[in-house]
Amino acid sequence: MIQREGPGWRLSRDPSRPLFSVLIGGEHWALELKESEACELASLIADLTDQHQSICDQLMAEESITVELERGSWWACLEGDRSRWSLRGICSGDGERARGLEVYWPEPAAQAIAEAMRTLWDSSNDQSS
Repeated sequence: MIQREGPGWRLSRDPSRPLFSVLIGGEHWALELKESEACELASLIADLTDQHQSICDQLMAEESITVELERGSWWACLEGDRSRWSLRGICSGDGERARGLEVYWPEPAAQAIAEAMRTLWDSSNDQSS
């Protein structure tokens, strides 16, 4: 089991759990995700932060930006300025047994959870290769 947390965020992954192997959380909430849902979200957040990084040098100090992406069952949004931003995600599953989820991390928890998710999934992909 891998567990990381900080002020305003939590991330736990236990591959031995059969259905919901990932737990993510914020200041006053937590939810369990299937591995596929968590991988989609981690990939989406990595792409959002990469896009933000590529744009932020072009922003003036007082400018703000919103970057939105959609992938699979997830929609996610990064909103803020060059150095401070929040993350929001909504999962709208398909089918009869689908769940609807919404997640939110304000800054600075957003930056911390984004980095933790990137690190966790990068290391997981390295181990499975």
